[in-house]
This record gives sequence, C-alpha cells and structure tokens, in this order.
Amino acid sequence: MATSMLGSVPGPRPFGLAGLFRRRPPRDPWERVRRLPRLSAVRRSVAAASGPGIPDSHLYCLELLRKRDYESYLCSLLFPAECQRSASALRAFNVELAQVKDSVSEKTIGLMRMQFWRKAVEDMFCDNPPHQPVAMELWKAVKRHNLTKRWLLRIIDEREKNLDDKAYRSIRELETYAENTQSSLLYLTLEVLGVKDVHADHAASHIGKAQGIVTCLRATPYHSSRRQVFLPMDVCVQHGVSQEDFLRRNQDKNVRDVVYDIASQAHLHLKHARSFHSRVPAEAFPAFLQTVSLEDYLKKIQRVDFDIFHPSLQQKNTLLPLSLYIQSWRKRY
Repeated sequence: MATSMLGSVPGPRPFGLAGLFRRRPPRDPWERVRRLPRLSAVRRSVAAASGPGIPDSHLYCLELLRKRDYESYLCSLLFPAECQRSASALRAFNVELAQVKDSVSEKTIGLMRMQFWRKAVEDMFCDNPPHQPVAMELWKAVKRHNLTKRWLLRIIDEREKNLDDKAYRSIRELETYAENTQSSLLYLTLEVLGVKDVHADHAASHIGKAQGIVTCLRATPYHSSRRQVFLPMDVCVQHGVSQEDFLRRNQDKNVRDVVYDIASQAHLHLKHARSFHSRVPAEAFPAFLQTVSLEDYLKKIQRVDFDIFHPSLQQKNTLLPLSLYIQSWRKRY
C-alpha cells in the first residue's frame, strides 16, 4: 500500500503535534495565540511606523497576505518584531507575482506585469521605487537588510517562464522551479533575520523545493476545474496516467500512485532539511515555520490514501495558528 510506504520512512524527530508532550508546552497556549497582533492593532500603529512612502503600505501587505496567503500571514506574525514588516513585504511580493498567471487572460499582459516588477526591483536599488504599496515596503526591506537583488530577480524570471500553461516535463523541472522561487524567497527571509549560514541555506533549499511540490499538489483540484494539469509528466507516464485522468478526477490506483510518488519527493526534501537541524542557528527557525503546513498536508493526503481530490484536503486547518505557535516556541522546523 502507498500509505504504508510513506509511513515507513521515519523522520529525524517528531513533527507537528506528535511527541508534543515530551516537553511541557507553555501554559494556556490558546491564550498566547489570541495575543498575536491583529489587523486592527496594526492599523492603529502603522501610520506612525510606516515612515516615508505610501500611508498604510504595511497594512496593505498584511491584508494581501491574509486574503491570498493566510499561512504566510500567520507565520509573519511570529517573526521577531524588528523583522515582521520586512518578512510580510517579501511574502506580499511573492503573492503579487504568483497571482499574475491566474489574473491575466493573455500571456502578453502577464509579461508586462513581470516587466513592471523587474524594473521596480532595479529602481529600488537606485532608491527610486514605484509608488505602489508592496514595492514601497519591499524597498524599505531592501534598505534595512541589504537584500540581495539576484534572488529577487531570479524569482521574477522564473515566474515569467512559468506563464506558459504547460505541465512540468519532470519532477526535476518542478524542483528547479521551486528552487528558483520558493527557495530564493527563503534565502531572502534568512537575510531579513540576519542569518548567514551554509547549513541554513541548505535547509532553505530543501524546504523551498518541498513547498513548491506541495503547492503543485494542493493546486491540482483547482487547476483541473480549469481544464489544466501541471503535475510532472515523467511521473504520469511512468504509471500510465494521462492528463485526462486528472481532468476526469479519476481515483484509480495508478492516479494515486502518481500522487504518492510526488508527495514522497516532498517528504524526502523535508527529511533532508531536518537533517541540518542541529547545525542551523536558532535565529533562522522563523523562516522555516511553513514546514508546519507542509507536514500537515502530507499527513492528510496520506490518510486519504493519496486521493488528491478528497474534500478533506480543501478544508482549512483551524488548529494551524496553535500549531505554528507551538512550533515557534519549541524552536524546531
């Protein structure tokens, strides 16, 4: 059974809520979660803290994350106070680029938007950012943390290549895309946290690849509803599965085996990332909080025997804020 195969690969340590009570959790953790800053509190203080630029540009980034990338929104609230603003700016920048593909009807328009962001990044490093909320916040992060321009441009370049509605030819091609987008974003996040460490970089590379693979899996039901399939073709061919099988939401064993192989690759990257845990500085851990949601999805898809269209996979995890807080408190990823 596919389920038993993935379950037989032991992780280097308990993850998520498993093994939680080996250490005593903080007293009344739900109370700690309730104290996370809310948008109403941010709204009252952002005007005084925003500095030069568009008023409430930080609030704009938080609202964008809350609506479009709720998991990143929650993670950004658990960063050190001096890094929260820059972390949310980076994530908002990623959302702006990610939503281009789904928001344009023609590739030419998407290319124009990518060109806007490419020029915006170049202008930021000349202290002349465009009058756009996310761009203004990103410029402040660049100035405050001396962010590397190469990582920002690499994300844009890779997102631009991905505007073509074509499936990934192989799992390696999907990993390359994830490395150039998600991992690059994590490298920038480590710079925000002031972490310069080769082991942290290696962990970021694997976590970014796992993030890209899981995102591809999670988006499959949405893409199939639009008559699109982006899962790696080499894995599909190996199991004799066509794109039409996913469009018809076929639940045969071969289809589940395709999902199992792809999910196992994400699981393997998480395992590799955790192998660096003891050598990664604790200051880097906030950048890796997203492993909580990655692990949650992989466990859920395993429980439904890799049925990628199972309704339970589309339900939000109401315990995610608590799980993120506990993981932050335990200083693990």
